[in-house]
Amino acid sequence: MNRRTTFTALALALSCGLAVAQAFPSKPITLIVPFPAGGSSDALARSLSTPLSQALGQPVIVESRPGAGATIGADFVAKAKPDGTTLLMGAVHHTIATSVYRKLPYDFEKSFAPITTVALVPNVLVVNAKSAATDVKSLIALAKATPGKLSYGSNGNGTVQHLIGTQFAALAGVDILHVPYKGSAPLTTDLLGGQVDMSFDTLTPMVQHIKGGKLRALAVTTAKRSSTLPDVPTLAESGMAGFDQGTWFGILAPAATPKDVVARLHTEMVRIIHSPEFKKRMEEIGAEPVGNTPEQMAAQIKDDTARYAKLVKEAKVAIE
Repeated sequence: MNRRTTFTALALALSCGLAVAQAFPSKPITLIVPFPAGGSSDALARSLSTPLSQALGQPVIVESRPGAGATIGADFVAKAKPDGTTLLMGAVHHTIATSVYRKLPYDFEKSFAPITTVALVPNVLVVNAKSAATDVKSLIALAKATPGKLSYGSNGNGTVQHLIGTQFAALAGVDILHVPYKGSAPLTTDLLGGQVDMSFDTLTPMVQHIKGGKLRALAVTTAKRSSTLPDVPTLAESGMAGFDQGTWFGILAPAATPKDVVARLHTEMVRIIHSPEFKKRMEEIGAEPVGNTPEQMAAQIKDDTARYAKLVKEAKVAIE
């Protein structure tokens, strides 16, 4: 009798577990974007949200919570109920923030459950179309002729654009001024208006202005050229050997989210990311779809956290 009772109890528990997994989600999902609308993270979130909503049978609401180098949005998700209904559009910026901010209210490696990397977006060095700089060589010459006068905008202190700028300045031997913004949208406005001289932002918010002739692309920061801008050289081709920096974006849940919920989200997201429709959309915005496993994304986060800690130390970037 005891054996039969135990078997019955186990069967009941298993059926209840399956019922819970099948019931997810029972309410709308909120996808937090830690930057203002108009940037790469927002574009990727909205490209994913509609097909994901259809797959899960619940609305997927994209909500912007910008500020402090993307850490405000991350903190909000880290403290959310771990039931899979509050997710973060994380990015490489969060691995940098670990070293840049002295007192973060969360641990990026421990406070989140990685689901999948959505896409990799090349960063691109751009100047206003009216700039005297027509290539990287002439930009460096202009910067050396006017030390401290040229400025570059980023998506905030401690973001990858900030560090690309410090690395570029060090390799080129120039003094350029860093101007931090809350995201791509306000940065792009000032870049178009001439308030800042250059940017190393992701390709997504820049591509329409580059193709429209309002901005001039001088180089991409990744090791290989972008298929969206095949005629634009890499920084390595422009004299900065070994330069390879890009921006990845991926989805994470609070750390204690049940494994079966993470698995369901991963399955649906990867199916969407690998679909022809999503790939076509990524081509339009200059992104490269990824769709890896939670374990691969976790390894990526660990590796980038260590890699950027070295760059942050070399650049002497720190924020209280």
